[in-house]
Amino acid sequence: MSQRILRVGIVQQVATTVVADNLARLSQNISALASQGANLIVLQELHNTPYFCQTENVCQFDLAEPIPGPSTDSFSALARQHNVVIVSSLFERRSAGLYHNTAVVFDSDGSIAGKYRKMHIPDDPAFYEKFYFTPGDMGFNPIDTSVGRLGVMVCWDQWYPEAARLMALAGAEILIYPTAIGWDMNDTPDERLRQLNAWQTVQRGHAVANGLPLVAVNRVGHEYPESLQPSDPNSGIRFWGNSFVCGPQGELLYVAPSDTPDAHIVNVDLNRSEDVRRIWPFLRDRRIDDYQHITKRFRQ
Repeated sequence: MSQRILRVGIVQQVATTVVADNLARLSQNISALASQGANLIVLQELHNTPYFCQTENVCQFDLAEPIPGPSTDSFSALARQHNVVIVSSLFERRSAGLYHNTAVVFDSDGSIAGKYRKMHIPDDPAFYEKFYFTPGDMGFNPIDTSVGRLGVMVCWDQWYPEAARLMALAGAEILIYPTAIGWDMNDTPDERLRQLNAWQTVQRGHAVANGLPLVAVNRVGHEYPESLQPSDPNSGIRFWGNSFVCGPQGELLYVAPSDTPDAHIVNVDLNRSEDVRRIWPFLRDRRIDDYQHITKRFRQ
């Protein structure tokens, strides 16, 4: 089968407390990647601001904005100007007291091709997302764009095989995860390595199990809780970077650095999934007649 190359640009960035600075660097990276031939650019989770979920603070809701809104207007213009599809990640104000962690996809003509509201919401030390985000209510539905059908999810969703499978069953051609994940500063080096390896392995497993390429774009840099900026070097989260792209057999096509920003283009052959699924027909051999218990919380 002939190749169908998608030139995927990834933007792994350090977030500062100055939103205008973050947006300026995002714009510069999008422009640079588009000039190098990218036709799809994926940004990290909640890229406009620092990761504010390290604490529970009602004032942080002021960061949210409607969709459509100022950020969607800005990214729409960038997509149209550079003739590129952009996967963004925004803090959505749906209504008073109702907020979502939402990925918005812009087609190359600047139109909003679709959006996805994060379905799995964590609540762990320094990741207090349940305080801020209502779980998504749009399901796992790929977004059709001029470059293909994108299975876009967000961060914590990347640990759940059911989510990736449902995207694949709905016809996604590539799995995409804007991400914000890092280490607690008290984690030992061995624990840090275990976490990073687990994060990469589970996603490569989604690629293998579904015969699809996958893109995960993470933050990088040390971010502090807003109440401690930056007084305590042992506080906060060190986001581990390592954004990566893999193919439908889990083969690594590119891995970004762990400690520096990165803007890079990776060639992904979307037609290769057909060849892989012919030799590994996992979808054919699924026992859908005996999976009824998958919808239960636990079996005992």
